[in-house]
Amino acid sequence: MGLAHDELGSGAPLLVVPGGPLLAPSYLGDLGGLPARLHLLHLRGTGRSGPADPAELRFDLHVDDIEAYRAQAGLDPVDLLAHSAGAAIAIRYALRYPSHVRRLVLVTPSLRSLGFGPDLAQLRASAESRSDEPWYPAVKDAIEAVLAGSAAGSDWAAVTPFFYARWDDAAQEHARACDAMRLPNAAADYYAADAPVATPEELSGLDVPVLLLAGGVDALPSPAAAEKAARLFPRSSVVVQPGAAHYPWLDDPAFFRDAVADFLAD
Repeated sequence: MGLAHDELGSGAPLLVVPGGPLLAPSYLGDLGGLPARLHLLHLRGTGRSGPADPAELRFDLHVDDIEAYRAQAGLDPVDLLAHSAGAAIAIRYALRYPSHVRRLVLVTPSLRSLGFGPDLAQLRASAESRSDEPWYPAVKDAIEAVLAGSAAGSDWAAVTPFFYARWDDAAQEHARACDAMRLPNAAADYYAADAPVATPEELSGLDVPVLLLAGGVDALPSPAAAEKAARLFPRSSVVVQPGAAHYPWLDDPAFFRDAVADFLAD
């Protein structure tokens, strides 16, 4: 069975790979009103693409699903946008099928599939900058545990407010919607121990324009990490969206929309 998808907007097609990992695409909304025909994919195991064996959810195993959808939809070449953990799929797809990718947009991308860990220094700086907010005392101990190296899901859940520039009602509702669709053990299945890590040698041969869009106050990735990762791609550019966190289309839709549209229009 092929991947389910949603289509929104009008203009040139833009193939969109959600993050999460393994969230259905509804959390993306219309990506700030991007002037494109969005093809929002329901990855295997998510949303309307139905359940899947956990052993089939490793990120590189999704690549041929994307290719099958692209071929069926007649998108050749296609602009490809991935958010967060979806970057692992999109990068692997571009390495396997470079001739089918016109431009690649990585929005606040997880860099785990490139061998990068979380930027804990940036997370500490973000925590300190928001320590006077009313919700901070309730999560302080968990944040300290994360900064000390904890991998516990309950501790990382406490980091959620830092994925948003403003932890207001809208952000909390967005976070609740994301949590409601998360698959059990999604990260462990998606980033399984035998998942490939893209090497500098592989990436150096990728002749595709790549945009990395980082949030100015995001820690996953931090702007510094995005800049470092961009140097692995021979045709890359970086945009740092001021004041934005992990969901930049929510923080400043106009800035986000213009940055991505300008890159795709070049």
